[in-house]
Amino acid sequence: MKLVLARHGQTPANVEKRLSSLPPGEPLTELGRAQARALGARLAGADVTAVYSSVAIRAQQTAAPVAAAHSLDVTVVEGVHELYVGDLEERADDAAREIFHATDTAWHRGESHVRLPGGESAADVWARFRPVVEEITAEASGTVVLVSHGGAIRIVAGAMVGRPTLPGYLPNTGLVVLRARANGRWELESVDETVPQPGDVTAGGPAE
Repeated sequence: MKLVLARHGQTPANVEKRLSSLPPGEPLTELGRAQARALGARLAGADVTAVYSSVAIRAQQTAAPVAAAHSLDVTVVEGVHELYVGDLEERADDAAREIFHATDTAWHRGESHVRLPGGESAADVWARFRPVVEEITAEASGTVVLVSHGGAIRIVAGAMVGRPTLPGYLPNTGLVVLRARANGRWELESVDETVPQPGDVTAGGPAE
């Protein structure tokens, strides 16, 4: 089976480069809705057997066209929301983005217990995400789609394949595709990467 981790479509916070992590959060922009429809069309030919979403509105709206293309419902699950940025919540200033970028760099070095000020560490995110992934893939076949968030996906996909985090930039509605192997192991099949967007640091973009 395959697990497809999809980042949500564009939101106002993405446009404004705000660090916005708390659910339920904002809905998609007009462009974000178009991106979600395009994602549904992109995955229409895949053997999708289940579609899951975080509790965030933006993730549910992104998942809806994917599920509709396969006559499935979106199952909303707890524990797979964006990493909590704590004291940086809703900030869009250079200092906040630099703090996040420095913390993300530490995670990429393998320092998973480093925390954002007042927020989560990479280890925290993986601890709450892991049991959900195990549950939704335990008896699954075909392709399972989980719509989540840039920062969380980079941490979780990395952990699943034995890396501190995934490097690079994951765009809105970008996909990370993982293939199940024997003994509960996973291998990285593909990652959608594009030119990093400065300020979109949760998705791996540089701080401005």
